[in-house]
Amino acid sequence: MSDSSNLFDKISNYLKLQEQVYAPIMMDAQAFEDATSAVVSAAPETSPEPNIEVKPEPKQEPEKPTRNLSKTPDQSLKEILNACKTLEDLKQVCELADDLKTDLPNTNLVFGVGNPNADLLLIGEAPGANEDRLGEPFVGRAGQLLNKILEAIQFNREDVYIANIVKHRPPENRDPLPKERQRSLPYLERQIDIINPKLILCLGRVSAHTLLETSAPLKDMRSKFHPYREKYELMVTYHPASLLRNPNWKRGTWEDVKMLRKRYDDLDCRP
Repeated sequence: MSDSSNLFDKISNYLKLQEQVYAPIMMDAQAFEDATSAVVSAAPETSPEPNIEVKPEPKQEPEKPTRNLSKTPDQSLKEILNACKTLEDLKQVCELADDLKTDLPNTNLVFGVGNPNADLLLIGEAPGANEDRLGEPFVGRAGQLLNKILEAIQFNREDVYIANIVKHRPPENRDPLPKERQRSLPYLERQIDIINPKLILCLGRVSAHTLLETSAPLKDMRSKFHPYREKYELMVTYHPASLLRNPNWKRGTWEDVKMLRKRYDDLDCRP
């Protein structure tokens, strides 16, 4: 798969990677809190994530797939998804998939963004208002905090791939319903398989519950790697939006992402 990083929005240009990706991690827990405090302290403690105007750079038109992915009456969803060999193929199918939509009318597809060859895949819960407007996950205040977290473990946003459990915004920023998650899951599973990451990081309870098929408390799922579909290693941590409301969870998040970075290096992963 060719390098398509120039196809994605560069919405976090103000961040600069401070060290080489494979340099030792020198930041401690206090430094991590300091690095993320500006974003967290600016957020209300209990109110929902506010809408923040983020002006994206002009998007380039993606190359149109040559494969015919139109569904015929005798084809199953599994057959259609298996026919998708690239993320662009899959995105074309998702654009036409009514079963990916929530009860909120006139929303935009939020497919995913990042390195299509990434060894690390981050999966959040659902798009918000900013994400719906721009068609990209994690672009509001929670996205700014996620960028800081990635930077703290020496990742650039463009080194990883970021997606959500559901690809359309739910009404009033509610959690996606179980039926919405189940309808979206086959599309996400195909997206995961096309990217074929070595590690998956679930951001938040909804993401972890959906992929691991559990109702366990988030605290019981953290600090360990879970097998996922017998092919991937999956880790769970707090959603950045939760950290905006509960800054005391940042130390636990720091411990999680340090463990993730170590495993990434142990597996000889590459951006």
